[in-house]
Amino acid sequence: MKLVVMSDSHGDKETVKAVSALPADAIFHCGDSELSFDDPVLHTMHRVRGNCDCDARFPSSVLVEVQGKKVLAVHGHEHDVRMSLMGLYYSAKELGANIVLFGHSHLYGAEMKDGILFLNPGSTVQPRGGKKATYAVVEWDENLRVTFKNLQHKTVEEKELKNI
Repeated sequence: MKLVVMSDSHGDKETVKAVSALPADAIFHCGDSELSFDDPVLHTMHRVRGNCDCDARFPSSVLVEVQGKKVLAVHGHEHDVRMSLMGLYYSAKELGANIVLFGHSHLYGAEMKDGILFLNPGSTVQPRGGKKATYAVVEWDENLRVTFKNLQHKTVEEKELKNI
């Protein structure tokens, strides 16, 4: 299974278009696109509303199954992800999610907790913490690999994660 995940593009339609053209089983935008819900560039992906999205047609969360894995996508502001992942963890457990995708903090990272992957792809335009602008690629077959890539599609960081 291969997922492409982006977040916090804040109106940068060209980046969204370029990243969404990458081959994947599913593509996600974790909010703050600052585009209209019906913008054609978003139609090929699962998308949620961020705190900077004005269009109320965006859902606050999306739960979909991709290749036998349940994927929960949120922006993160409603789960207070800047403070803790516990709110997301409880939501994931309640919904039976295997993967939780979120943004909001503009900091990329990935970790496993109780067999659930928590992934923030970072921001494609406004990274924080001295990090680069990124999106993420998740590949989960026999192994689980998360690759954070810059906007030139070069690897910034790659993580092999254990299912613990």
